[in-house]
Amino acid sequence: VKCEQLTQPASVTVQPGQHLTITCQVSYSVSDYYTVWIRQPAGKEMEWIAVRSAGDSQYKDSLENKFSINLDSSSNTVTLNGQNVQPEDTAVTKYSPYSNCISY
Repeated sequence: VKCEQLTQPASVTVQPGQHLTITCQVSYSVSDYYTVWIRQPAGKEMEWIAVRSAGDSQYKDSLENKFSINLDSSSNTVTLNGQNVQPEDTAVTKYSPYSNCISY
């Protein structure tokens, strides 16, 4: 089992209508892994936001116009950007790496 280190902010607060940015610093090459962002609103089920690799990205249909993911291979960071966030977007949001050998 190979363990990887990743660091993301404990919390991010923005006002309704503003832009959201959450950056995750990782200990591996972001071009070698899929990056998956998920969120879980209070009292609701977990849902995936997007899956991104160096050459491809897939977003949940209902969220693809709200969120985008950027990869920076020079600093090994993954950034989730959200536009026009609203109170209903409040959630526990997490990032997870997956090896490119995993198929979806």
